[in-house]
Amino acid sequence: MTGLVLLIKYALLYGSVLLLVAMGGMWSEHSGVINIALEGIMTIGAVAGALALCLLPEGTSAGVVILASVFFACTAGIVYSSLLAFASINLKADQTIGGTALNLMGTALALVLVKNFNLTHSGGQSPKLTYDNSPFIFKIGEVTVNVFVLIALVLLIVSYYLMYKTRFGLRLRACGEHPQAAASVGINVYRMRWAGVLISGLLGGLGGFAYVVPSVSIWNFEQGVAGMGFLSLAVMIFGQWHPVRIALCALFFALFKSLADIADSTFLGSLNLAKEIYRMMPFIFSLIVLAFTSKRSKAPKAEGIPYDKGMR
Repeated sequence: MTGLVLLIKYALLYGSVLLLVAMGGMWSEHSGVINIALEGIMTIGAVAGALALCLLPEGTSAGVVILASVFFACTAGIVYSSLLAFASINLKADQTIGGTALNLMGTALALVLVKNFNLTHSGGQSPKLTYDNSPFIFKIGEVTVNVFVLIALVLLIVSYYLMYKTRFGLRLRACGEHPQAAASVGINVYRMRWAGVLISGLLGGLGGFAYVVPSVSIWNFEQGVAGMGFLSLAVMIFGQWHPVRIALCALFFALFKSLADIADSTFLGSLNLAKEIYRMMPFIFSLIVLAFTSKRSKAPKAEGIPYDKGMR
């Protein structure tokens, strides 16, 4: 029973992270911009939220702690994603190269911020941050749940409604399918693509914070977010850019991601396999799944293609 409880705990934790970040990628790609920078956006959101936790005065109520740290994580994700939006939309730069550059810069920038923070407050230059994560954790029976699971469920419902039940979602999807046709009926393609990328940054920054904070009270930012941004891209593709399918795929990959954390507490420990093998499993399965499903993928037709209003 203990192993099952642990599996549920970690699957919910990783599943909520993958869901948030994959939905972020979904918003960006439905607008027509490929967001390879999710890994870097997650790292920046994580460090911003963690720094906010460190700077909040002692005795701050749990509600204020959650709201303030989530606000800073989301804002940092939005600001960082605006670099991708400006380069891809306004400058019409290659979206894959721009996203890769932001991934590399994200971890480096996080290390600079953390080391300078530690130098100012503790006299050291450690790449680690220590914070209080107790406001984000509560119990339902025997299962420990973090508040980001509830946030992810709410944002799943909101994303589905906005994407498929509102004029805004229809216009945004039109810009990812045929931007010239969208522009011909008066839709501002540049504005809609900016909106898609910034929403992606909000969800990516929140997802990075959700990955770092609830699981541990100290984080080494040299590790970044350990490839969760790239795994989220696989979840998005496997989920066919649809929020409900993405949620199901996020849970599927989260189960494999959880194996390394529960191995010692279950029968898996008797196999005497290195934890690194379990940590590789979600990425191995993502390659297998994408190999068999990529031909049937229905990506937005205009994703990755810079929009030029002079073209028809």
